[in-house]
Amino acid sequence: MRYFTAFGVRSMAYDDPTTLVSTQWLGDHLKDPDLRILDCSWYLPDMGRDPRAEYDAAHIPGARFLALDDVSDSRSDLPHMAPPPEKFISRMRGMGVGDGHQVVVYDGIGMFSAARIWWLFRLMGKTDVAVLDGGFAKWQAEGRPEEDMPPIMRDRHITVARQNHLVRDVTQVAAAAKLGDHQIVDARGAERFAGTAPEPREGLRAGHIPGSRNVPYKSLLNGDGTMKGPDDLRRVFTEAGIDLNRPVITTCGSGVTAAILSLGLEILGHRDHGLYDGSWAEWGMYNDLKVATGDA
Repeated sequence: MRYFTAFGVRSMAYDDPTTLVSTQWLGDHLKDPDLRILDCSWYLPDMGRDPRAEYDAAHIPGARFLALDDVSDSRSDLPHMAPPPEKFISRMRGMGVGDGHQVVVYDGIGMFSAARIWWLFRLMGKTDVAVLDGGFAKWQAEGRPEEDMPPIMRDRHITVARQNHLVRDVTQVAAAAKLGDHQIVDARGAERFAGTAPEPREGLRAGHIPGSRNVPYKSLLNGDGTMKGPDDLRRVFTEAGIDLNRPVITTCGSGVTAAILSLGLEILGHRDHGLYDGSWAEWGMYNDLKVATGDA
């Protein structure tokens, strides 16, 4: 990462191709032959946005469009669950993303669904992948180049090695909640965490996993959708009661914004973290799983 000064204010841009890169970094590397850019935009229904239509209208030159559910497990009744490795391989090969490529993922909000795809690559053992800090919104605001035609894609061989320690299932999370041997960190907003706001998905109870802590994903971000600097990230986690020397399980509504917490932890050098893939879409559905309400 590097520091720069603008109008007398010291700010930070990340340039780590395994976690987060700045728009300047991507602009400088845009024509690298082994760079692959993925538009991973996905929006909640109440946002009223169509990610594919937005991609077709304008995207970063060379970017391919990757729909979140195209790399999810279609056999599961839960949303966006991680796919089996063979499905991931098939989708990536068809998009021309393979071994030896540096991958940069982005979304149209700034920092939202792209982090989930970053985590999915990591789950499949691919570490040369970074999220574009500030996403397409920042890229456009800076007047950087765009295009409206998809690139020509040729199959590329890709090998994966699933990293099981990066994902947790409901049994593992229930054990962690009971034993307290992992910190469970919830990325949903404070009202949903406390159970004072209804869940957007029908049929789910309100509240949170007993013993979990609340770190709303937006608290890790600046106003322009970029990630806060390491000192501020560390402060957000510690003020929420998170011991950064202990293992963490991240969770959220459906496993999407939990990945923003995972990305923040990775930036801080915290390696002992896993993501609860079913998240509240699963936990909130089953009456035999305990639910807590109020602040942590």
